[in-house]
Amino acid sequence: MKIGAHVSAAGGADKAIDNALEIGAESIQIFASSPRTWSFRAQKPGAVAAFRERARQTGVGPAFLHGSYLVNLGGDPELAEKSVASLTSHMNAATELGASGVIFHSGSHKGKGFDNVLDQAVGCLTQVLGDTAEETWLIIENSAGAGNHIGASFREIGRMIDAIGNDRVKVCLDTQHAFAAGYRITDRDGLNEAVEELDEAIGLGRLVAVHANDSKTELGSGVDRHENIGHGHIGGQGFANIMSHPAFEGIPFLLEVPGIEGGGPDRINVDALKSIRDRAYG
Repeated sequence: MKIGAHVSAAGGADKAIDNALEIGAESIQIFASSPRTWSFRAQKPGAVAAFRERARQTGVGPAFLHGSYLVNLGGDPELAEKSVASLTSHMNAATELGASGVIFHSGSHKGKGFDNVLDQAVGCLTQVLGDTAEETWLIIENSAGAGNHIGASFREIGRMIDAIGNDRVKVCLDTQHAFAAGYRITDRDGLNEAVEELDEAIGLGRLVAVHANDSKTELGSGVDRHENIGHGHIGGQGFANIMSHPAFEGIPFLLEVPGIEGGGPDRINVDALKSIRDRAYG
């Protein structure tokens, strides 16, 4: 189980490797372009080769890209079209960089209900898969549930995956989102129930990453608010419960926490997760 983090790629993707080493991260997630705009900026000349070489030299990996926050599979046709284009650009960048795939949020059904946007969502993701490289994964992240989010339940994600019917579709479990969506992952009985549902609805073989985030909000809040490890409602003991479960053995844990000084994932949070991992696995 590698402990990683979302790190800055400002100045070129290759800089992300050094930023990871600075905080002790063993695996990384980055933005390939601004997550708050539709325009996609191609990698700087030389940055792709430099990223691949630095990753090879240091052993930092696997690497993942995070998609744009604007992606919405349940939006109007124009929004859906922009979402397809954005995800396709990110997938192509992942292939260039040798990253495993693109983790993304599915968006909101805007009050129409999941059943009424399912076909559109499936069509969007099928198009992305058809226009991108076979070796690159398209990774659905579970949502926290507020604002008519798509994919707050494992069963909704499973229905999308079943309808797409492609082995390249994988899943990233966000601990804070799951907790906010009502999955009681802080004790073994609750975690066992959540893992059983995930396995039945999706299949544990599709789980390729965990976003390791504590929660500012209580169980079932539906609100997406990340907290530093051990400082929230999941707590250190909750992460010990999660990380010691056999379902997560070998899965990279990627921090997306605010950081002790507010600058994002830091060495203190990385070390906290490493300590929990080491106690769990000896």
